[in-house]
Amino acid sequence: MPGALLQALCLVAVIEGLFLFAAPGLWRRTMEQLLHRPDGALRRLGAVVLFAGVVSLWWLRP
Repeated sequence: MPGALLQALCLVAVIEGLFLFAAPGLWRRTMEQLLHRPDGALRRLGAVVLFAGVVSLWWLRP
């Protein structure tokens, strides 16, 4: 289990790095837009992403 968690975290790093490498301007503009969002909107966005991730993990489990 700890090995799978480490692999998942490494995959997150790869995906984050890919966005920064492929489209740094788009990434920067997106982050600037997020800075101007109220906390409630960011919290809702985080909840949606969290829910989508949990559902995806559940759906893809062996």
